[in-house]
Amino acid sequence: MASILIGLYLQDMYSDIYVKTQIVLLQQLCLAIGIAFVLQGMFSYLNPNAQRRMPLHIMAWGGGISMAAIFLWRIVYGAWVLKVVGRDRLLLVGGSTVLLDIARHIELHPEMGLMVTGYVDDLHTADAKLPGGKVLGPMASLREIVTATQPTRVVVGMFERRNRLPVHELLELRFGGHMIEEAAAAYERVCGRVCVKELRPSQLIYTGELGPRRQTLIYQNLSNLLVATAIALPALPIVILTAIAVRLSSPGPVFYRQTRVGMEGAPFTLYKFRSMRQDAEAATGAVWATKDDPRVTKIGRVLRKTRIDELPQLFNVLRGEMSIVGPRPERPEFVKELSEQIPYYRQRHCVRPGITGWAQINYKYGDTTEDTISKLEYDLFYIKNMSLSLDTYIIFHTLKAMMLSRGAQ
Repeated sequence: MASILIGLYLQDMYSDIYVKTQIVLLQQLCLAIGIAFVLQGMFSYLNPNAQRRMPLHIMAWGGGISMAAIFLWRIVYGAWVLKVVGRDRLLLVGGSTVLLDIARHIELHPEMGLMVTGYVDDLHTADAKLPGGKVLGPMASLREIVTATQPTRVVVGMFERRNRLPVHELLELRFGGHMIEEAAAAYERVCGRVCVKELRPSQLIYTGELGPRRQTLIYQNLSNLLVATAIALPALPIVILTAIAVRLSSPGPVFYRQTRVGMEGAPFTLYKFRSMRQDAEAATGAVWATKDDPRVTKIGRVLRKTRIDELPQLFNVLRGEMSIVGPRPERPEFVKELSEQIPYYRQRHCVRPGITGWAQINYKYGDTTEDTISKLEYDLFYIKNMSLSLDTYIIFHTLKAMMLSRGAQ
């Protein structure tokens, strides 16, 4: 049973419960059961204390029954349960671009159980098509539209701050039992990111939520030492073999040392296994890595795919310069440039940088300013919600990404 659960987890069947097509569902289940067979076989044949190995015909029957049962349950759940329980219906009011971002995210993630009832704004004509729905009418008709559609939440985001917020109408709706939510709060709840476009300095200054709590930092420091030690000792043979492979594959040092910006903006030396040729930036200077980067060696491409090149950063963790989980550290050249272009970028340095993080498991490798803004939103969300449970969640998803070679550059 445990091996089947692991197989389902590796196929994202707990995070993505929406059935897109029955063919895709069947493919996922075949891969999940196949992974379960491999894990069960490894356990049976590598465990010398096993009294009796599970017969092959029992595994085959059990796998077939499990596949059929899970397949039918997913079909029933997707077609019937979600309809009976109903979806959280959002009415988007005000015309802010943040509302469009929320609607696009909902369209891409139907498994969240959310749907857009429609829009209410003065920017578009009635029945105009927008992401997730259409415009139901102007702001003057807000109460009538809410009465007709009965949304579970009214999400308010004005397209300009100087525009008049329909305070009296919203107050009447709120005291009438309707849930009213600000666009920035809905964006954070739905997308798992802090909306930089809607973030104001007063929210950072006066809020009691954003920023790491002292108790959380103490627990994280202790867990960093335990996790880094627990990984470093078993990984020592891999480190030795990798060092030999890097040294023989191309001329240059085994380890790559690079200055990065850490907590409170303090620079430190980050260690990695060298995955590029020795003179990679001799002519260009500091540049972002790109997909299929020609500077990467053959061994380096394997190291990046498997994330083995990151193992020396455990030394940075043990020295207290990095954390297992946190925002990824950037180079001083990029930090200076990005801090001038992106508001609140320096605020990500209020915690130790991490080997992995919330942005890394939720967003692709970024090599543009737009990508950096999106990753900053994930970093601010992590800083606001730092906890051991969130760190554990990130670590498990990172291990899955490593096993499946996802997101490597």
